[in-house]
Amino acid sequence: MEESFDKDIVTAVRRFVERDVIPTASDLEHADEYPHALVATMKELGLFGCTIPQEHGGLGLSFLSYARVMEELSRGWMSLAGVINSHLIMAFIITHHGTPDQKKYFLQAMARGEKRGGLALTEPHAGSDVQSLKTIAKKKGDDYILTGSKMFITNARHGTMLAVAAKTDPTAKPAYAGISMFAVEKSDAGPTVSRNLKKLGYKGIDTCEVLFEDVPVPTTHLIGGGEGLGFKQVMSALEVGRINVAARAVGVGQAALENALRYAQQRTAFGKPIWQHQAVQLLLADMATNIEAARLMVHNAARKKDAGERCDIEAGRHARRPRSMRCGYSAATASWRNFRSRDSIATPR
Repeated sequence: MEESFDKDIVTAVRRFVERDVIPTASDLEHADEYPHALVATMKELGLFGCTIPQEHGGLGLSFLSYARVMEELSRGWMSLAGVINSHLIMAFIITHHGTPDQKKYFLQAMARGEKRGGLALTEPHAGSDVQSLKTIAKKKGDDYILTGSKMFITNARHGTMLAVAAKTDPTAKPAYAGISMFAVEKSDAGPTVSRNLKKLGYKGIDTCEVLFEDVPVPTTHLIGGGEGLGFKQVMSALEVGRINVAARAVGVGQAALENALRYAQQRTAFGKPIWQHQAVQLLLADMATNIEAARLMVHNAARKKDAGERCDIEAGRHARRPRSMRCGYSAATASWRNFRSRDSIATPR
């Protein structure tokens, strides 16, 4: 029954992508416009609760099914997978490390997409080196006062809250032992989303600088209820993000392959469709092989996460290493060949 339910979700997402995403994605990407209408449909489909357990109002999908859903979304437009990613990283932190009251307060609203989260981890001088972050949280009465800045934060402008990593003990040795995680809801008191960051691609989704200028956060929003637990909390959740990012590469590669196959059937050269030329057949076969190999690597990482095992090496290996680059090469190759053809036969505009 559970496997059938997961398949139904993947099928529903595929229909959504074909019906709503593919026809609009190019215009939204080029205009760098946030996809409000698509996000509303994603809420209706329950995608903001993909991996949130059913007892907290979510779909309770396995990470394997989650990877398939993210691949389908990215086949239409990769930016949509980004809207979901950091939201569910925050949800994972609360699900696995939050107090019972925090789970009750946040998770059902997150699953419905009413509260939409992000991860405020990266700083101008601290990315992968998490323990070097400089954002400080000082306890003052019933609040913590957060001071610092974050960079490249997804969902900062259009989301409603952030999981924020800050040091409650800046003198701790080792440094990571002083990091705590906070669930910070946006309000008039802050934080301030200071600017949207311009990107070469991956548009339509907000990527921002966020400033914390003495922002009060209730002590009840210290995730897990204890200081110094943040490093472990966020590192366990980043594996969810790696699965998402790796699945995106597969989805983009799959879209490129489908476009290339379609074009190869339409374009003729030397008296026949180009797919009948062996050189083109070999190129298409190589693309398909690389994409399927990448897909299997992502599924292997997702199965490990479902089994409660570490999957950072498996997910990271695809997200950063040759297979994802080959998916990118496949996408670039298909896009360039299609572009050159359109340029030669289309009416200039």
